[in-house]
Amino acid sequence: MTTGLDYDGLASVFRAAAANVRSGVDRLCELDCATGDGDHGVAMGRAMDALEKGIDQCSTTSIQTMLEGVAESVESIDAGSTGPLMGSLMEGIAESVGDATRIDTRLLATIFEAGLDELLVISKAKVGDKTMVDALIPAVEALKVAAAGGESVADALAKAADAAEAGAEKTKQFQARFGRARNLGERSIGHQDPGATSMAMFFRGMAEGAASRENS
Repeated sequence: MTTGLDYDGLASVFRAAAANVRSGVDRLCELDCATGDGDHGVAMGRAMDALEKGIDQCSTTSIQTMLEGVAESVESIDAGSTGPLMGSLMEGIAESVGDATRIDTRLLATIFEAGLDELLVISKAKVGDKTMVDALIPAVEALKVAAAGGESVADALAKAADAAEAGAEKTKQFQARFGRARNLGERSIGHQDPGATSMAMFFRGMAEGAASRENS
């Protein structure tokens, strides 16, 4: 068992997240067809390809440099609001990681909270607005609780993924307040938000990647 994630560990965890999101592209597009224009899965697939491109192009073993490259790569994609939103999340993470060479649970919670704060500069969404924030905020809160309890990175990410999935499920109850779905008004109720779902997939992939490393 390892304590925290070094450069290679963090890279592999993000790759696992990217792979899990890509495996759900069809489901995300199906969800988006119900309330939007049906291309959220495609957009997230592009974002995950860009994330891995940022990792691949990093020529150092600096965690911050890798994350900065990931943020820049994701922000550059042509995929509607997905690039700016996911890019801002990664940018906040990169800016807050500093010169750390290993990510423990406390730092993991700190950098994701900073990423959330950066994303909310763009989004302005709140829990209940039927957006990716409905999964991201509970996930970050779960990380913070796990960090305070001294849990491992893998356990913290598993709880964050559980919280994100529960948050995504709850979006069925909400009326959309952002994006094209808001034009449906009350008709958006009963449909699960694709953005929240893709964020839940992202955290589940991270959790699985971290668990794999801890057990190796």
